Amino acid sequence: MAAGSMAQWGNDLYTGRRSYKIVQRRALWFWITGALVALSLLVLGTKGFNLGIDFEGGSEFTITNIDNPSQDKAVDAVQSVAPSEEPEVVNLGSNGLQVRTGTLSKDETDQVKTALAKTFDVDAAKDVGAEFIGPTWGSDVSKKAIEGVIAFVLLVAAFMAIYFRNWRMSLAAIIALMADLVISAGVYAVVGWEVTPSTVIGFLTILGYSLYDKVVVFDKVRENTAGIVDQTRATYAERANLAVNQTLVRSINTGVVALLPVGGILFVGGFLLGAGTLRDIALSLFVGIAVGTISSIFLATPLEVTLREREPAIKANTAKILAARAQAAEQGDDPDLVASVGSAQLQPGAHQGIKAQPRRKR
Repeated sequence: MAAGSMAQWGNDLYTGRRSYKIVQRRALWFWITGALVALSLLVLGTKGFNLGIDFEGGSEFTITNIDNPSQDKAVDAVQSVAPSEEPEVVNLGSNGLQVRTGTLSKDETDQVKTALAKTFDVDAAKDVGAEFIGPTWGSDVSKKAIEGVIAFVLLVAAFMAIYFRNWRMSLAAIIALMADLVISAGVYAVVGWEVTPSTVIGFLTILGYSLYDKVVVFDKVRENTAGIVDQTRATYAERANLAVNQTLVRSINTGVVALLPVGGILFVGGFLLGAGTLRDIALSLFVGIAVGTISSIFLATPLEVTLREREPAIKANTAKILAARAQAAEQGDDPDLVASVGSAQLQPGAHQGIKAQPRRKR
């Protein structure tokens, strides 16, 4: 799409000349989201996470300056010392390996380090690093990660309720955030990469990004729906749908701009350099930003509208508007009453007013 066409498209969305029925089709988005969440929970329940050494404890060996980084040789070297071990081996770039095992004794650790150095013909002191993570440390890391997520969600709920002075917006945002987290976690589990503290940091970061995007959309919804029960031109759902359309270009642009550098980090750090930390945090960021952007458009606002339409005042106002439109359609007069928000225009400089364009008489 050319820059001029993109700008015109965005302008048409903002003024209401063009409109996508996102809120009106919310049942479809709810079904899709529910299916993705259920599938993610199924994956998490059956396959689960591939927890890293920081969570489960164990021993980790890093070998560098290898001429032929064969994973099979690394496995054989470990099992020559501890036959019952099933080590996990991953490549680090083109000349390195990372080997992770269960908990080994100090003597076993020294012997494995020596065996790896001999197998790959490297200096044990210089080119083979060994690290031990105890089970207590892993348990503490897991506990802190869960506490961090819970604290974040509680603070978000309080912030949204205070900022918008409406608990329904806060609840819709929290539900959307939880859906983002579950779906992102499900994708991470499917990929099978290890969950490390970097992964947890990435998930907390995407929750912050997702919250920011939803606050922007909700702020526009609040602006468009101010005084909604005092007019009979458009329903709450129509005004909210206009807000989603008005922020659609901004959401897409922000998502793309955020995904491009993260995608670069994921490709370079994960596939070219083999840097585990970069790979772990980049994957969680990439998936989370994509899911968060989509949910801000197709889940958060439609869910908020569903909750708000249960309010007696908004419910009565919507029924009144729809009844008046049905009556006008039967009589064939007063076209303003049957005008949809898709053909509506915001008054220049107006805070909330919507002016419907009458249909041309043939």
